Amino acid sequence: MGKNIISVVAKSGTGKTTLLEKLISELKRRSYRVGVLKHDAHRFEIDHEGKDSWRLTQAGADTMVISSKSKLAVVKRNKQPDEPSIDLLVEKYFDDVDILLTEGFKKNSFPKIEVHRKERSNTLLCRGEVDDETLIAIASDEKLIADVPVFDINDYIGICDLIEKRFLS
Repeated sequence: MGKNIISVVAKSGTGKTTLLEKLISELKRRSYRVGVLKHDAHRFEIDHEGKDSWRLTQAGADTMVISSKSKLAVVKRNKQPDEPSIDLLVEKYFDDVDILLTEGFKKNSFPKIEVHRKERSNTLLCRGEVDDETLIAIASDEKLIADVPVFDINDYIGICDLIEKRFLS
């Protein structure tokens, strides 16, 4: 599983989620099992106030699972001072996928695709002050000259072709 992890990175508001939606749909169309791990630098709530699951975690449940015929959700308190490592999360939750796409995690050592919009930034995260050798491609709304393939920001088919060739063949 280790080599089949790709991080989609960008500055906030650039279009990571939009690109990921298209990549997931296309990879599913090609019959791959796809996992997604989203990094949230803020405190997020998956439970909503007043719902039974929220009430149960508020009451002190350390682990709360919601189960149905079609979905399973786990809410688990993180008792460690830091967030869990990506390696631990991959090992624990993603053994059943062909490829794992992460949103964020820009400081990890996995291959990265950077999303770039000229209106959002004049510089790239992975090519600028720091030259991140894990960058494998750029999805951009402007023509760029780079040492990795540069795709139009809407060319999810081309990006999927690259992912399939490099990681799933």
